[in-house]
Amino acid sequence: MGQCYARNVPVDGEGGGGVVTTTTTTTISVSASAAGEEVEVGRGGGGGGGRRSGRPSPAGTPRRRGATPARSSVAGSPWAGSPLPEGIAPSPAPSATTPRRFFRRPFPPPSPAKHIKASLARRLGQRSPATAQAQQAAKPPAEVPIPEHGGGGGAAAGEVERELDKSFGYDRHFAAKYELGKEVGRGHFGHTCLARARKGDMRGQLLAVKVISKAKMTTAISIEDVRREVKILKALSGHSNLVKFYDACEDALNVYIIMELCEGGELLDRILSRGGRYTEEDAKVIVEQILNVVSFCHLQGVVHRDLKPENFLFSTRDDHSPMKIIDFGLSDFIRPDERLNDIVGSAYYVAPEVLHRSYSTEADMWSIGVITYILLCGSRPFWARTESGIFRSVLRADPNFDDAPWSSISPEAKDFVKRLLNKDYRKRMTAAQALSHPWLRDECRPIPLDMLVFKLIKAYLRSTPFKRAALKALSRAITEDELIYIRAQYNLLEPSSTDGRLCIENFRMALLQNSTDAMKESRALDILNALEPLAYRRMDFEEFRAATISPYQLEALSRWEEIAGTAFEYFEQEGNRPITIEELAQVPTVSPKKQPQKKLPQMGAEGRKCRSVFYFCRTMVRRHFIVLRTINKCFQYPRLSLIPGNLEMLNTTGLAADHKKNKEPMLTIW
Repeated sequence: MGQCYARNVPVDGEGGGGVVTTTTTTTISVSASAAGEEVEVGRGGGGGGGRRSGRPSPAGTPRRRGATPARSSVAGSPWAGSPLPEGIAPSPAPSATTPRRFFRRPFPPPSPAKHIKASLARRLGQRSPATAQAQQAAKPPAEVPIPEHGGGGGAAAGEVERELDKSFGYDRHFAAKYELGKEVGRGHFGHTCLARARKGDMRGQLLAVKVISKAKMTTAISIEDVRREVKILKALSGHSNLVKFYDACEDALNVYIIMELCEGGELLDRILSRGGRYTEEDAKVIVEQILNVVSFCHLQGVVHRDLKPENFLFSTRDDHSPMKIIDFGLSDFIRPDERLNDIVGSAYYVAPEVLHRSYSTEADMWSIGVITYILLCGSRPFWARTESGIFRSVLRADPNFDDAPWSSISPEAKDFVKRLLNKDYRKRMTAAQALSHPWLRDECRPIPLDMLVFKLIKAYLRSTPFKRAALKALSRAITEDELIYIRAQYNLLEPSSTDGRLCIENFRMALLQNSTDAMKESRALDILNALEPLAYRRMDFEEFRAATISPYQLEALSRWEEIAGTAFEYFEQEGNRPITIEELAQVPTVSPKKQPQKKLPQMGAEGRKCRSVFYFCRTMVRRHFIVLRTINKCFQYPRLSLIPGNLEMLNTTGLAADHKKNKEPMLTIW
């Protein structure tokens, strides 16, 4: 195979004389698979009649030896038989052509699975992948207008817009039911108009209609925001300080939200008409109404996220008119332990944790603190010329309570604002706690149920005996005046009339009595699953008091050092400053009653310990449970005193003892 040789080829001359021309011919013999034919590719030079054309045959069409060539040389016009137009000659073969190999099957046979897939695709009315790729390649790329350049939305934009489902399922007979009037307000996402009902029970009544254009709903998120706003208004409607919702309609162009008309104007206008600030007594009335409706929303699992004076309207122009909260366009449902991460709201009223993209209902309490600050002094607590400067001020600056008129404002009002404008959201008051604050406390006004109680009891049931003992010590250190909020929450749960204790049914019934459709949407009732341990035991007021104590909020109190000192003395009984293991063993919750108190062999001059205390040191401390976390901050008691005889045994559990700085060995738990 591949045999090369040279030979002399005789060529007849025209004049009878023979001229011998030596022509080198390369012959490649390829044994065909079935026919055993030899394929010849000739390479020659010179011209003459009767010689085979030097051009190779087309690829994949081998010529048999001795067969008539596909195209013979014709004198006068060698390219007469060419299929190309007249006057265009094909390029002659190069002087050196790479020998070709011709196989019977240049590629392996196709897989039968491809045909099966193609037949299935045809049967199901689908295109095969090859057909789809071919059509996609043949299809020219669509030109999409750039939104920043104000592109007028070509065909591609129309296709994208048609893909969005802008049908909300609301009533489409708006024009037949309501007569739209003049515009009375405008916001980022729509405008509000006056309207008059044409028929029904409200015939002739003036209403407010929020008109939201469907043309501005360019994304699925914006459509879902409108859907959620209507759902929240419908679920929460009925509270005295929340704007009443009547109906929702739509047509091809707009969505219409029909609500109660508030003719008294915005809270911001009232502030400006009073010279920029309210008196302290008048501010109490405003803040109380805000807290009432916000506590109701938070219990239902709704966070407003855009609380500001512009979103509070008065029903009438009377000075003592009730106030209504409006604009739930940025509101959202939130589960009890959920954290949101999207940055929304107004710059002057946004909370620091919102800028950190991790926040919950505490963000609304920050906004209420800003509103209260403005009501009392007439200026914003955080201000800058640019939005980024405002955000920087919110994150780093502290409100000013030194300049006028703060010197003439009561200490209770200052403490109220400071506890709301705390940058640590864990130390911030809830809406129900703010209503029980000394500045707003009113014995005739009931305190609403607080979702924070359920969260704290959930954490208490999952805590260790060590932490429960610390919370019990803190609860005993607070005064009766500070227990008003806890007693109110305990009474709202309606404890048993026989023994005055609580079980899981009390918590379930308390939530169901205050439940709305919004609570079902936010899945707030799911927190009852974490309170299952109360199905097998009951909780008295003393334990409830310890469970609903928040050490973070106690740190924000002015008398925190006194509370911490009293709680520390609950453990430390010998007056020698450190808390010994024996003193911890005397705490009932740390030393379980069910476990027998067997004495261990004496291991030192002072040493006798119960088995339960060693179990506590080996498990509780090793799992980094902290006794009175903030007491260690204030009083610097980060260590537990250990007796020398038992130190060696405790060190086997991986606990580090300090032998150098202290004569008495000390165990670090911080």
